[in-house]
Amino acid sequence: MKIKITFFALLLFGANSFAQQKDTINSQEKLSEVVVTGQFEPQSIKKSVFNVRVISNKDIKNLAANNLSDVLNQYLNITVRPSGTSGRSTVSLFGLDSQYFKILVDNIPLVNEAGLGNNTDLSQINLDDVERIEIVEGSMGVVYGANAVSGVLNIITKKSSGHKWNITAAVQEETVKDEYALFDEGRHIQSLRVAHTFNDNWFVSVGANRNDFQGFLDDKNGKDYDVNDQTRGYRWLPKEQLNGNALIAYNKGSFKVFYKFEFLDEDVDYYNATVQSGYNPVLGSYLYADDMRYFTNRYFHNLNATGKLFTRLNYNVSLSHQKQERNVEDFKYYFQNKSEKENVTVKDQSMEVLYSTGTLSNFFTNKKYDLQLGYEFVNNQGYSLVQEGNNLFSPVRKTLENYDFFASSEIMVSDRFSVRPGLRFSAQSRFKDQYASSLNLKYLFDSGLELRGSYGSSFRTPTFEELYSKLIFDGHFFVGNENLIPETSNSFEASLKKSSLIGSNLNVANTFAASYLDVNDRIDMALTRFNPDTGNPEYQYINISKYKMWNFSTMNQFRYKDLTFNVGAAVVGVSRKIENQVFASDDKFLYSFNINSSVSYLMQKWGTIFSAYYKYNGKSQQFIESSSEYVISDIYPSHWLDASVRKSFFKNQLDVTLGARNICNVTNVRQTNTNQSAGHAGDSQVMLAYGRSYFIRLSYNLNL
Repeated sequence: MKIKITFFALLLFGANSFAQQKDTINSQEKLSEVVVTGQFEPQSIKKSVFNVRVISNKDIKNLAANNLSDVLNQYLNITVRPSGTSGRSTVSLFGLDSQYFKILVDNIPLVNEAGLGNNTDLSQINLDDVERIEIVEGSMGVVYGANAVSGVLNIITKKSSGHKWNITAAVQEETVKDEYALFDEGRHIQSLRVAHTFNDNWFVSVGANRNDFQGFLDDKNGKDYDVNDQTRGYRWLPKEQLNGNALIAYNKGSFKVFYKFEFLDEDVDYYNATVQSGYNPVLGSYLYADDMRYFTNRYFHNLNATGKLFTRLNYNVSLSHQKQERNVEDFKYYFQNKSEKENVTVKDQSMEVLYSTGTLSNFFTNKKYDLQLGYEFVNNQGYSLVQEGNNLFSPVRKTLENYDFFASSEIMVSDRFSVRPGLRFSAQSRFKDQYASSLNLKYLFDSGLELRGSYGSSFRTPTFEELYSKLIFDGHFFVGNENLIPETSNSFEASLKKSSLIGSNLNVANTFAASYLDVNDRIDMALTRFNPDTGNPEYQYINISKYKMWNFSTMNQFRYKDLTFNVGAAVVGVSRKIENQVFASDDKFLYSFNINSSVSYLMQKWGTIFSAYYKYNGKSQQFIESSSEYVISDIYPSHWLDASVRKSFFKNQLDVTLGARNICNVTNVRQTNTNQSAGHAGDSQVMLAYGRSYFIRLSYNLNL
């Protein structure tokens, strides 16, 4: 580990020193990198006080990415955790799970059945209509409110076109490891998008996408296998998704307004590994299995307007109504005639949100300082079906609201030095009022160096599950806690960036960043007592643990003519103090090391782009609870490599992309000390992927 860190430090610092030989910045490229996340108004990435990182539409195309999890596998400091048993993929940043990381669509947090902006299933976010993805690490509580503790990811969708008509149709076929058939195995994707520019003012677009994942059998035997040897079903569950979207936008002068609608329909099939037998006087002996389906639906409405008041004030107002609901269908599958009987569907979880946010800025004629005032209103109606004792199920319906007001100012102390303080007040219907604050600094040196520093305090409110969940059956006792309080956090970040032009063709950009995060009153499921009557352990969510993290990372880009090469590395240290009513963990720091790299080459003569993306996830550690103490569990390292070749034909009307995902053939990685029995520790396997897969994508683009 030390050798690897030293080698990369020497390599990257050496590259940075060499890049300083010439300080001319490629201004044309910089001006094109316009960002909106956390900004008063869209501006170049260099002017932003935040360290914004961008995943371009080109990267999405090169990866043939259909959903967000296809992209974020390659991102430094981010870990994607897919689940083959539930079909979900969630994200963690700096070791903090998806409850601390906020996902937005055009600055609006995206709903799911368990939260707003958090706990998002990455596989449910389609990328067909995406212009770019912007990521800001660190506390963003002032700008984006609750739960933006470790950072935010903002998906910017397409709202215009340079052509009168733009029609894009695509098909993608992909193996699932070595499993593929045209209809019954593999991954099959079809999409269509039609956009029309009526005139200088009006633009509309509609799109649809179908993603049919037929599951991964591995050592399982599928749906119709009727031998009770626990090999029926799938290792990764089959899943089908239908996504639809529509946009209408109007633009005249400084006034812009758009309405965006998105729809998701997802079906996930679960086939029980246990085959049972029964007897009926009419039918005789028969075999059956108790199977399930999960149905998820999401509706997303967003109305946004920007413009000027009184010829000076800039306003930006959004109103959004969203709902995501998951239903569970239980049924018996009879093998003799391959039929389903006794189908019963119940609503399992849902979240319906009415959301609005708005800002006013540009109060002063003097461009050396500016003020932004804003508000956020959230009405969140949650539903969950919880399991009480004696195998009884009962519905829980609760409404959570918050009314937030925030202010931020940007002061240009000089042409080089700018300061941005901010403060947010959040009136909560369920908890005590909360506050968030921030201070961002930026300084531009003569040599072209960009120095940024920030402090931020933020908060995370308990989720619906943490407050109201119940799972009580046969010696199992896991419950929520309505007395939970919000977590609070403080973060610090500093970054140094330099862009240089060496000679006439080599562009070099180097970024070095360090951050520190401290979370108090962290919510964990903890052992609270042993039932005096039964002796069984009882667990409940309580504010009981602390979390500290420090991170050092570097990202470096080299562009020489048609060749682009990126390399980055990060070291993360995490200290997590966990307690329950019986014992506590150590609070020492546990470390992990990550590397990512990518290379892209455009062969002009052939009109072909060759791309490769690599990420190394080093060994990580965490404390897990045994029967008498917290012990360290090691998750072993893994390597992830994707590669593709993309070529255009017929004057760029037809794009053909060939490639492979997970070339290193990662499936499961070993995790130690997960099984504690009779005083002995045992290991288990963490499901990361289903192995190497190959894809071909055909995309037809008609521009008129």
